[in-house]
Amino acid sequence: MMMMKLVQRKLVLFICKKELFMIKQRRKQFPLPFKYFHTSQTHNANEEETVTEITTILNHNNWQILLESSRIPQNLNPDVVRSVLYQNQLVSDPKRLLHFFNWSSHQMGGMPHNLNSFFILASILCNSNQFAFANGLLDQMIEARYPISAVLDSVCSFLRVCGGFKSGSTMFDILVSAYKQKGMLNEAVSLLLAAKKDEFLPSLVCCNSLLKDLLKCNKLGLFWKVYDGMLEAGIEPDVYTYTNVISAHFKIGNAKEGRRVLLEMGERGHVPNLVTYNVAIGGLCRAGLVDEALELKKKIYEKGLVPDSYTYAILIDGFCKKMRSKEAKLILEDMRRNSLSPDHIAYTALIDGLMKEGNIDEAFRVKDEMVARRIKLNLVTYNSMINGVSRVGMMEKARSLLSEMIAMGIRPDTPTYNNLIEGYNRENNMTKAYELLVEMKNRNLVPSVYTFGVLINGLCRSGDLQKATKLLEDMIAGGLKPNTIIYTSLIKGLIQDGKLEEAVKIFKSLRGRDILPDVFCYNSLIIGLCKSEKMEEARNYLDEMMEKGLKPNAYTYGPFISGYSKAAKTKIADRYFKEMLGYGIAPNNVIYTLLIDGHCKEGNITEAISTFECMLGRGVIPDVQIYSILINSLSRNGKLEEAMRIFSELPKKGLVPDVFTYTSLISGFCKGGNTKEAFRLLDEMCKKGINPNIFTYNALIDGLCKLGDIEKARELFNGVCGKGLALNAVTYTTMVDGYCKSGNLAEAFRLLEEMPLRGVQPDSFVYNALINGCCKEGDTDKALSLFQETVERGFASVPTFNTLLDGFCKSGKLNEANELVKEMTAKKIKPNHITFSILIDHHCKVGMVKEAEFFFAEMQKRDLMPNLITYTSLLHGYNRAGDRSKMISLFEDLVERGIELDEAVCSMVYCRCEEGDLEKASKELMAKGTSSRNLYAALIDARCKKGQFFEVLAMIDEMGKRGLMLNFSTCSTLVNGLSNAGHEDKVSGLLENMVRFGWVPKSISLSDLIDQHQKDTSKEDFSDMLKEAALEVK
Repeated sequence: MMMMKLVQRKLVLFICKKELFMIKQRRKQFPLPFKYFHTSQTHNANEEETVTEITTILNHNNWQILLESSRIPQNLNPDVVRSVLYQNQLVSDPKRLLHFFNWSSHQMGGMPHNLNSFFILASILCNSNQFAFANGLLDQMIEARYPISAVLDSVCSFLRVCGGFKSGSTMFDILVSAYKQKGMLNEAVSLLLAAKKDEFLPSLVCCNSLLKDLLKCNKLGLFWKVYDGMLEAGIEPDVYTYTNVISAHFKIGNAKEGRRVLLEMGERGHVPNLVTYNVAIGGLCRAGLVDEALELKKKIYEKGLVPDSYTYAILIDGFCKKMRSKEAKLILEDMRRNSLSPDHIAYTALIDGLMKEGNIDEAFRVKDEMVARRIKLNLVTYNSMINGVSRVGMMEKARSLLSEMIAMGIRPDTPTYNNLIEGYNRENNMTKAYELLVEMKNRNLVPSVYTFGVLINGLCRSGDLQKATKLLEDMIAGGLKPNTIIYTSLIKGLIQDGKLEEAVKIFKSLRGRDILPDVFCYNSLIIGLCKSEKMEEARNYLDEMMEKGLKPNAYTYGPFISGYSKAAKTKIADRYFKEMLGYGIAPNNVIYTLLIDGHCKEGNITEAISTFECMLGRGVIPDVQIYSILINSLSRNGKLEEAMRIFSELPKKGLVPDVFTYTSLISGFCKGGNTKEAFRLLDEMCKKGINPNIFTYNALIDGLCKLGDIEKARELFNGVCGKGLALNAVTYTTMVDGYCKSGNLAEAFRLLEEMPLRGVQPDSFVYNALINGCCKEGDTDKALSLFQETVERGFASVPTFNTLLDGFCKSGKLNEANELVKEMTAKKIKPNHITFSILIDHHCKVGMVKEAEFFFAEMQKRDLMPNLITYTSLLHGYNRAGDRSKMISLFEDLVERGIELDEAVCSMVYCRCEEGDLEKASKELMAKGTSSRNLYAALIDARCKKGQFFEVLAMIDEMGKRGLMLNFSTCSTLVNGLSNAGHEDKVSGLLENMVRFGWVPKSISLSDLIDQHQKDTSKEDFSDMLKEAALEVK
């Protein structure tokens, strides 16, 4: 038997050698084109012989045995394999070549095949319709990780040399498809575009398939490259191409282009199919153009097509997303009329829409309808319902749905529990929320980053930072990476808990965690820093976020504007406001409210109104709060006419004034002494159903007390409790102060005794009123006794002390006052600038200027800045003492400190005028940019007396430009003075300016003004009047 096999083997080898000889003879006549697929410059004769031997042996069924028993495996290399494949392209059994290819891979010991070998063999397989094997072969090539540039060169070389092979295009399509199926879309696109450059056209099917996958993976840039490449290569798009292009346009939100392409394809003779229409309808719905989508559905019938269930489902979903669930339900009914049965997709879309609109009952009716029609509810349906009821706080219903779905055999997933956890988070029930986390873990569900984010956010808001931190650690230990949102929640929680330094530390640690803070994270930190008055540090973070390319928003600038406004630094707040406008950030209502409120609290009504007008100009609609702030500020500053004008605007804007609005006006009128109008407003607000609060009644009681109508004030005071309101410390203080000022100290003390019985503890303000009352009655001993009581009670304050000090000074007890200051220091009650201003004023009044100078120096040693009142008191002291040099020196110090001038300027200007130094007075006046008409009047009067009429005319122009008003009497004096001086040519021009500036009526004539001056004989000399005004002590 062994002998027989040996004979057979020798016979086969003999035949092979004979065939090999014949092949060599033929090759001499017809040499093979090795040059096309050879990587080296020379071709080894031994390799050629090896190729010929292999080719001969492959004709035999037992080729593998024959090859392995020869020396051929030792001579194998990638070039030999490639040549074998090339010479055997026309074999009847291409699978044998594939087996040989794979066999040779093992024999070469991991040596990679020549790229051309893959393409020759793939082409042979494609020619034999062995596409699956060709695809597998190219997959093998891709897995070998050949550089895409090498693949491109090789495939293009192959197609150029073997362009006549019918398999070339097919093989190329398979190659593109192989890359595509492995998710290597960039490589697939590169191949396709390279083929176009080499004038090898891929098939339309290949292009459409690639376009579809690029669209699915959201690679729109590559999508348009392929589509443009198709058009450049002259590949005519078909209905599938157009459908992909329409989908791409809608995907990027370009509905206009999507519609255009739909129209264009019809014009080019490509009739849209139902898929095309469904893509267009879906795109229109996503763009919010649901009515247009519904119209397009009607066109489907016109084209002889019939909408399917998917058409209706996307329309229902589109209308629901636009919060038009009623119309969506009508579409569902239309679906049934057209013999289409709505599936769970259509029903779920409708349920989801109803839930989002808060129509919970209707959503459950639709769910019951689904069950009645035997349409199974799935996980998506239940999740939608659980989300809907959780959002409106129906947590018991949500838990019931969870139990129901489990009973139905539907396994809840992580989003199911996320919806429930978020629901309990909204209710601040973090115990239940945490229990759900445990429950989902017991069901082997993995919590997501979102799950942990919701829980950590809730725990931080509820102040349980310890549990929130523990949860963060568990999350990281579980392999999940916390995102910026989670860290922002933690930072906000720490700030809320007063742990700002810890919040800053966590923020800084984000850099080491490869987490980039976003705008919300920066805003949270900036808010915390601004609330802690660390404005400079907050500014550093604002600069940092902008350097990182993050754009700040209104919530970034809001804390700065709020912080500086509350700190009475509205100029800086204004700078931030202008900065945000410069960056194109639109301020919201809150920012305008903060800024307007800040200006109002500083008494800067002009800026407040300017900001209000800016708000209107930018189309931001003010709310009642902003109007009320303006009304309150105008009322406090005595501008009641303007306040009432704004108040009258509220009904026109559709706004209803609230109790704060009315109280502001009532308080303003009471302070102005017009209690009649205040009570009219009280009646009006009551008729409108706006109940007055204790602040309203406090304002009315105060107004009556200031008018001296103590009886009516007490009547109102007694009736407060009957209105369901509780008397507070302010109510008592107002009434006590009223009695003290009316001299009824006995009743004032009775109210003091009553306060604790009514549950109202006396405070420093009520004691201040009583101390002031005792001092006015000359009972400084009782006042001192009351002060000692405040010290014992622990609420002795500087204002209390100042009240007593002022009482001693007014009683002429300056020695006692000085001793009181010493006592004040001993009790560690620090005097303020008011304390020293009182001492300076009273010492100046009794001619003790040196003592006043001592206190003036002392306050500055204590870093207390003298204000206008302090300077004015000392200026008057010097003036009374006739010490003009010290007065001028002090005035210059006042100017140097940049204190806004008022009464002190009047005094100083008058002194300059007295000395005839008009030029110096004018320069000081102009340098300060003062807007006091009395000052201008003083200079005008002085210049008129000196006959300097041209200078007077220049000053009048300056007054007009500054918007200052000159009274009628001064106007008549000027006209008369110019007329008497023979300047008739200037008089008419002066009158025109006076009319233009609104100083005199348009109907007035020159003779009227001259007559007025002559009639005004009883009036004091203008200069004397100014002198008196200047020397008057407030």
